[in-house]
Amino acid sequence: MPERQAVSVTAPARLHVGFLDLHGGLGRRFGSIGLTLDDVSTRVRIAPAAETSASGADAGRALAAARRLTDAWRTPPVRIDLADAIPAHVGLGSGTQLRLAVGVGLARLFGVSAGTAEVARLLDRGARSGIGLGAFEQGGLLVDGGRSEADAVPPIVARLPFPQRWRILLLLDEARHGLHGAAEIRAFARLPPFPEDLAAHLCRLTLMQLLPAVALADPTNAGRALGEIQRAVGDHFAPAQGGRFASAAVAEALAWLASEGIEGVGQSSWGPTGFALAEDREAAMRLEAGLKRRCPGMRDLRVMIAKGRNQGAEIAAGTLARSAATE
Repeated sequence: MPERQAVSVTAPARLHVGFLDLHGGLGRRFGSIGLTLDDVSTRVRIAPAAETSASGADAGRALAAARRLTDAWRTPPVRIDLADAIPAHVGLGSGTQLRLAVGVGLARLFGVSAGTAEVARLLDRGARSGIGLGAFEQGGLLVDGGRSEADAVPPIVARLPFPQRWRILLLLDEARHGLHGAAEIRAFARLPPFPEDLAAHLCRLTLMQLLPAVALADPTNAGRALGEIQRAVGDHFAPAQGGRFASAAVAEALAWLASEGIEGVGQSSWGPTGFALAEDREAAMRLEAGLKRRCPGMRDLRVMIAKGRNQGAEIAAGTLARSAATE
C-alpha cells in the first residue's frame, strides 16, 4: 500500500437538535436533525511510527480507534497527535468525529479503500444517528432517515446550506456531562413509548417549516420549528435526564432567552450543551450580553458564538488539502 509522510484531519463538531420518530412504527426509528459547526473541531495528525501511540486531549479514545483499525486493515503502526478535541460527552459529537478523523486519516495514509461509512461500521458509530457522518462528509443542516433493521448507518435524506449570517449561541456547562455509553443505552430502554401522532407532527414541522425556513434564510420560522421540536423531545427525555434540560444553569439561561422572545432554543443530544439561534453575529452578542447581566446561572457557563459550517472535514496529506465531501 502506498504510504505518505503524514495525514492531518480537522473534523467539525455538530449539534444534534432533535429526533423525529422515536415511535418507529413505519420500520425506521429515530431520524435526526443536525447542524455542523464551524468553530469547534477535532484536529489530528497521523504518521507512521515504530509503535501505535496517541498524545493530546482524548488520546485514549484515539488510541483505541487506531489499534482496532490497524488490526482490521493490517497496516503498520502510527503515531496520533491531537492538537484540538471537541469537548467529550457534552452533546457535540466528539466521539464520532474523533473516530472518523482517525479512521479516514489512517485509510488515507496507507491507501486503504475504506470510506466514511466503512470506518463508522468498524468503530461502532452511527447506531442511532447519521448526523455525525453527514457532518464529517458534507457539513450543513442535515436530516437523516432513521435506522431500520437492515441499515448499518441511517441515510442522510436532506441537506441544506446553513445561512451564512445566522449564528448559534452555545451554552456550555463544563461541570456536567450528558448521558453516554451504557448509561445512554439504559436510558433509551427505559423511556416511555413515543406517541405516533407526535412523531408525525415533528416530521411535518421539519419538512414543512424548518427546512423551508432554512432554505429561505427565515430565522423566525426556523426558530419556531426548532423550539417546538426541542420541547417535545426534551419532555420525552425528561425522566432520564431530570427535566427538559440536563443542566440547571443551561435551563435557567434558555428560560431567560425564551422570555425575551427567542424561540429557537434547546439542548444538543443529551446535553448539557444548550443553544439558541440568532439571526446574525450582532444579535448573538446582544443575547450573550443580556444573559450575563440578567441570569445568575451564567457564572457556571461558558458561552461561544458559532457559525454553521457548510463543508465537511478537511483532510491534508503532504501539501494536499481538500474537503471530505470531494473525496
